[in-house]
Amino acid sequence: MAKKEQLVTGVDIGSSAVKVCQLQKTGKGYNLVALGSAALPAGSVEDGILQEPDEVGKIIADLFKNLKIKNSKVGISISGYSVIVKKINLEVMKEEELAEYINSEAEQYIPFDIDEVYLDFQDLKTAGEDGERTDIMLVAAKKEVIDDYLDMLQEQKLKPVLVDVDGFALENIWETITENSENVALVDIGASKMNINIIADGASVLARDVAVGSDQLTEQIANSLDLEFDEAEKIKLGLTAVEEDKEKVEEIFSQTCTQWVLEMKKAIDLYMANNPDRPLHRLIVSGGGSKVNGLISFIEKETGLDVISFNPFQQMNFNKKKIDPDYIEAIAPEMAIAAGLAIRPADF
Repeated sequence: MAKKEQLVTGVDIGSSAVKVCQLQKTGKGYNLVALGSAALPAGSVEDGILQEPDEVGKIIADLFKNLKIKNSKVGISISGYSVIVKKINLEVMKEEELAEYINSEAEQYIPFDIDEVYLDFQDLKTAGEDGERTDIMLVAAKKEVIDDYLDMLQEQKLKPVLVDVDGFALENIWETITENSENVALVDIGASKMNINIIADGASVLARDVAVGSDQLTEQIANSLDLEFDEAEKIKLGLTAVEEDKEKVEEIFSQTCTQWVLEMKKAIDLYMANNPDRPLHRLIVSGGGSKVNGLISFIEKETGLDVISFNPFQQMNFNKKKIDPDYIEAIAPEMAIAAGLAIRPADF
């Protein structure tokens, strides 16, 4: 019997919560073994940078313990100012030549000192008939930021074997689970940032992080109505009805969500300008911010695209005695990045 392929445990460290996901590969797809999330103290992770490693580490360790996860090989992902993702067009070269060229020439493409970053790249294999030039996705991440995460995980006896980028983890889970080749915009709305990744013909053609997120909505509701953050959060998610201040709240929703949609439209317009013959079929939202009351229909109205909320676990089997289906349904959209990490093999 073939040995079961071991996958990494996906650990998505956001600015307001840590999400952990463990999957198991089967002949037919994936089983969901464990998933969970734990809130982080305000300010412990800011702009993708770890500010309070001891606190965050302890919360991750507790989450592993509560979820009874034994697999210590973990994958994390990053986003924000400390990582640059850039598409460049180069002459077609062999893998070794390409690696050499990028290491010697990367400085012209990225605004960081080359000695201060980890570099990675992927040939998107876009060379056409003439086969002379191809698009390369170049990723540069600040060493000190990554090393802080790695040290923090190792302190907790975890073995980080993979560092991905949020937008790519999202693409990975979307393509693996749906197996569809539609051109789509993947939009993950977190607490303090939004990742946009546009996929056409099975490749990422535009990836960007925008510093807006669902916490700004909660903060504005809390300030405007003089409420505690938790109360404002319930209003945002439609769990608490507001009667007296309905107009005020609607105004806040309208302004903030309009800003989010403008960012989405900017990316879509840029894509359409460069790819007029490859229209987008739909927009897929994930992240905790995608659960904002009424947001999906608002995006549909503003972009004219079909919008769906992404549940990465929709076709997965799981033990209903261990994991409550209602819990999965509720938490699924914000687990997309963690799930995208958790489908990666751990044979590093």
